[in-house]
Amino acid sequence: MTTLIACSHGTNDLAGQDAVRSLIDDVRALLPEVRVVAAVVDVEQPQIDEVIDHEARRDDVIVVPLLLSVGYHTAVDISRAVDRHACARQSEPLGTHPIIADVLVDRLAAALPGGWLPGDHVVLAAAGSSNPSALIDVETVAAAVRTMLPVPVTVGYASASAPRITDAVADARLSGAARVIAASHVLAPGFFAGLVSAAGADVVSTPLAPDRRIARVVADRFHATR
Repeated sequence: MTTLIACSHGTNDLAGQDAVRSLIDDVRALLPEVRVVAAVVDVEQPQIDEVIDHEARRDDVIVVPLLLSVGYHTAVDISRAVDRHACARQSEPLGTHPIIADVLVDRLAAALPGGWLPGDHVVLAAAGSSNPSALIDVETVAAAVRTMLPVPVTVGYASASAPRITDAVADARLSGAARVIAASHVLAPGFFAGLVSAAGADVVSTPLAPDRRIARVVADRFHATR
């Protein structure tokens, strides 16, 4: 048997902690034959290196980052912990899976009960990273979302990358948008979700989790890495 380590960022936000726990519970329900263990890279416990060190003594392990793009935590924190053990592997993060775009679009629909209006503009609001691969991941999601929406879609980042969400919102208004909607490309409530909410959009969709479909993404990443 191979153990699945579901590794999230970690947060002090209680709603964010609940959302991640709910996601991991959904993964356990979807994969009843697999041992599923939680870990984090920051803020909370248990930390990913400690979890891998413990679990690798008893089993092969696959770490599935509960993160939406490649970045420092996937490329450095998780990779360093994985590389210490021959029996450990790491999957891709979740963001470029087609289901993530589906969930994003559904979150937008829920935020707009009256539907789309002339002059609407969506800013896909991501956390941001200095890793160029993370920007490629986000642009991949934006391209998928554009095929599903009847309005323009641009990208903004909360940190580390440009344009910032506030600038993307302002640019949308300068280009003629009557209503700017921020699509929260964050997994759960917490610090980055707060930055998205404070960026000045007229409407902000909720984070992606909890949603049982995301458990399917985690399962797919796990199976693809076995």
